[in-house]
Amino acid sequence: MSKTLKIGIIGCGGIANGKHMPSLKKQKQVEMVAFCDIIPERAEKAAEEFGAEGTKVYTDFRELLKDGSLDVIHVCTPNDSHAEITVASLDAGKHVMCEKPMAKTTAQAKEMLEAAKRTGKKLTIGYQNRFRNDSLYLKEMCDNGELGDIYYGKALAIRRRAVPTWGVFLDEEKQGGGPLIDIGTHALDLTLWLMDNYKPKSVMGTTFHKLGQRENAANAFGPWDPKEFKVEDSAFGFITMDNGATIVLESSWALNVIETGEAKTVLAGTEGGADMKEGLRINGEKMSRLYETNIDLGSGGVAFYSGSAESDSDREARLWVEAVLEDKEPVVKPEQAYVVTQILEAIYESAKSGKAVYFED
Repeated sequence: MSKTLKIGIIGCGGIANGKHMPSLKKQKQVEMVAFCDIIPERAEKAAEEFGAEGTKVYTDFRELLKDGSLDVIHVCTPNDSHAEITVASLDAGKHVMCEKPMAKTTAQAKEMLEAAKRTGKKLTIGYQNRFRNDSLYLKEMCDNGELGDIYYGKALAIRRRAVPTWGVFLDEEKQGGGPLIDIGTHALDLTLWLMDNYKPKSVMGTTFHKLGQRENAANAFGPWDPKEFKVEDSAFGFITMDNGATIVLESSWALNVIETGEAKTVLAGTEGGADMKEGLRINGEKMSRLYETNIDLGSGGVAFYSGSAESDSDREARLWVEAVLEDKEPVVKPEQAYVVTQILEAIYESAKSGKAVYFED
């Protein structure tokens, strides 16, 4: 544990500045020594704020990967470049943390998975909602069998009016889609992980572009430009798993609903249920009576995940660094993230064809 990991950041935009770099800066055995962005000023600013002594700045990730001293790469670029950069980084002998979703397409995600297996390097995906206190508590309950056989789940990522108007979020070519691949991916990952079910059988999906053409629309981030809004504004999926379990996925950036929530799940099992709508609530039946319990997560810690004051992203960074240093499996395994991408792609495919998409055994 005496080693210091040298980390390179590829993509120095919003997610790198908002999550990755601040959290890595807090880790004692980490030095960020290389920064790359196609906009030189971004990389230079990141290096100045987060870089260690002797930090280097690049505009071409291939040049950065020639640095043999780097141990880990964080990929914080638009979705369409995740696979190319991740595969190149793994082949260059680096461990990789790639921001969600794993990739724009299943084929690209498969390339990443195969590269990780081929090189023996660690690969993880930035699904930070697994590291929340409520998520960790509920995961322990599920693993202990307290909900029984979980046969129904609802993955929720619903915004009433919060369309991201910056970067490439509205660009279908760069992103691969809208709210489904952006925030729906978090809700789906969380639900699959809690259910510990990664064998999809079939998917039916619908996507809508009903509100994106509105001029001067009400929006948390200011009006969007209808000419640039090339992705769906809401998307829904009905997922049947191989064991018969069912998951409903709801996602939107703009939808005429009052009840909203992101990266939340509802679970129903044979012994009890849970939801995250008003904190973490557990429901069930005892002595022929129904009960509901609100879990107080304000005090105490969760077994293994120490530090109750630790933020989700700080915990994510710490456990990732520990996985590399101690040669352990990362919390978010690439095989799991691959299934998330498979299902998202199937929802888009089903929405276009109007038919169910079936997965091979």
